Amino acid sequence: MFLTPVASYILYYLCTHSYAEEVTYPVDNTSGYGRRFDGIGGLSGGGATSVLLQNYQEQQRNEILDYLFKPNFGASLHLLKVEIGGDAQSTEGTEASHMHNSWDENYNRGYEWWLMKEAKKRNPNILLYGLPWAWPGWIGNGTRDPYTDIELPANYILKWILGAKKYHNLTIDFIGIWNEQAYDVKYIKLLRKVLDNNSLQHVRIVAADGGWGIVNDINNDSDLAKAIDFIGVHYPGTESVMSAIQTGKQLWSSEDYSTFNDNIGGGCWARLLNQNYVNGRFTGTISWNLIASYYDALPFARNGLMTANSPWSGSYVVNSPIWMSAHTTQFTLPGWKYLSHGSGVGKLKYGGSYVSLVSPDGKDLTIVIETMSHDHSICIRPPLPAYTVAQQNITIKLGGSFAKKTEVTAWYSQLKFDGKNDTFMQKVDIKVPNRLIHLRLDVDQVVTITTKKVGQKGSYPNPPPSKPFPVPYKEDFEAYTVSSQPKYLSQQLGAFEVQKSNGDHGQILRQMVLEIPVWWCKADHFNHTLNVIGDFGCL
Repeated sequence: MFLTPVASYILYYLCTHSYAEEVTYPVDNTSGYGRRFDGIGGLSGGGATSVLLQNYQEQQRNEILDYLFKPNFGASLHLLKVEIGGDAQSTEGTEASHMHNSWDENYNRGYEWWLMKEAKKRNPNILLYGLPWAWPGWIGNGTRDPYTDIELPANYILKWILGAKKYHNLTIDFIGIWNEQAYDVKYIKLLRKVLDNNSLQHVRIVAADGGWGIVNDINNDSDLAKAIDFIGVHYPGTESVMSAIQTGKQLWSSEDYSTFNDNIGGGCWARLLNQNYVNGRFTGTISWNLIASYYDALPFARNGLMTANSPWSGSYVVNSPIWMSAHTTQFTLPGWKYLSHGSGVGKLKYGGSYVSLVSPDGKDLTIVIETMSHDHSICIRPPLPAYTVAQQNITIKLGGSFAKKTEVTAWYSQLKFDGKNDTFMQKVDIKVPNRLIHLRLDVDQVVTITTKKVGQKGSYPNPPPSKPFPVPYKEDFEAYTVSSQPKYLSQQLGAFEVQKSNGDHGQILRQMVLEIPVWWCKADHFNHTLNVIGDFGCL
């Protein structure tokens, strides 16, 4: 049999099993299963993290979207979480509300509608999740508290969900409460009631997109427990709390990663995707952010799964977190089940971890193994305790209904730190003699072993090189529809829209917020509005 150099390289690592102690790990469903797998996703928002993406020319824009959402191509994400705009600064900028004022409704503002539709075009089964960071001022009813009249936020969220369906044919699957801010038990219960009364029983509530405080309320309030479907926390460091596990509810790391997307960021993401379940029983993990499509001069530059912040040139970068995602996403789907700890899920003796997932019909098996070292997988938060990883030889012993498997397919990544990458290397079919799979694992690797005959390292011709922002730059706003947001502008304070002037100036850009929003992060909303455009490198 002729092997390409890449295939030979993979087989060398996968089939050499000498020189060191070999540890055996069972993969067996005889003792049953663990939790249901809910998927891997990305977050557009929190805030304005995708603002430049829509400004790309069609060819590059479609390529980027394929890398994010197309099944069996790139990251192949299962979940897309978006910000429900609230007219206030929420990290990289302001996302516009569908209701600037109580008398105003517009379901074409912003770019999240467009992004959700593009994701659905590529993967009709992708799951959609909406969450507010800020609220327009009228929701607070003269205060900075959205819960002074809980019917206002409940109906505001209801209208967003109904508008998604009516105007964009988008079905929202999950809804959150208020990002990393106070939750209100009465509001959560009312929100569930309002959804049910409007035939939206399918919309599941995730609470509370912050810390673990909601768990005590769930355990002490049966009505609240019935209203909440998923417990979502942020940046848990792969660890959960026993009281949350004991609720029986699915646990999500509903915002995670938030790390510069070089290979260390790739190592962070690879480690999280396995160890969130191994350590914390998290069945869903969502990256902040989906794509770094905002100006580098803003905070958290390049903290996305990939980078696309130069639409005027067409340049973008497919960073390593895309391929770390693919090791799981291309060979599993929401609804699969993890195997039990000790029977397909656990830590490796010499560092790293492994998880095994099984299709609902029990026919397909996917095992994902990672050996990310400490210094090459540090996330921005929380602090990562010291640990060691060493080269190791392992044997996977298939049991239960998998004992009759005679062949599996291997995908392989070796993260390097010398400017080169071996990520998501071509598949190799390997025989399984006597139910045993022998692997030699080096440090900073990800290996997927699967019965699925799918998978692709998607690629397009190299995008154009990056160029400085084209200055001088002119814009008269005449080419835009009313209420749209002009290209290249990234609003930071206030919500700016193209409007018709009252005089003979044609179309103008107007700041639309009339009342101080219920902010997520306090900014100087009293005295300033701010919109930025251009290239930081030009200064």
